[in-house]
Amino acid sequence: MPVVTATIRRQTSGDGDTVDLTEQLAAGLRRSGLTDGVATLFVAGSTGGITTIEFEPGAVADLQEVLEAIAPKGRDWRHHLRWGDRNGHSHVRSALLGPSLSVPFVSGELCLGTWQQVVLIDFDDRPRSREIIVQFVGE
Repeated sequence: MPVVTATIRRQTSGDGDTVDLTEQLAAGLRRSGLTDGVATLFVAGSTGGITTIEFEPGAVADLQEVLEAIAPKGRDWRHHLRWGDRNGHSHVRSALLGPSLSVPFVSGELCLGTWQQVVLIDFDDRPRSREIIVQFVGE
């Protein structure tokens, strides 16, 4: 089965910056020439995550509020003691959300719901240059 690998690069502002990757993913699928299979995305780095959500301000804010309740920025994380930085919450949030996602595609179209977009969330406490590796596997 053919595998086509692509990279999406995005600058983020950190602190929960949520970036819609859907159009770039769809464009990569078109370039791949594949019609049926699965796209797998993986963000390189331990303070970013990938998921799907309705990419609108309310849903994004709701997710950020839940993540803040689960892994608050202001907590004294043990990670801070080791490295002297203040991004322990970023690592925990990334681990909870996860660095990868798989999306099937059929007839050259991503199988996403009407209000479903693929997003990168940068949890780090500073701007970052993010690299998302995408592999299209299919026919």
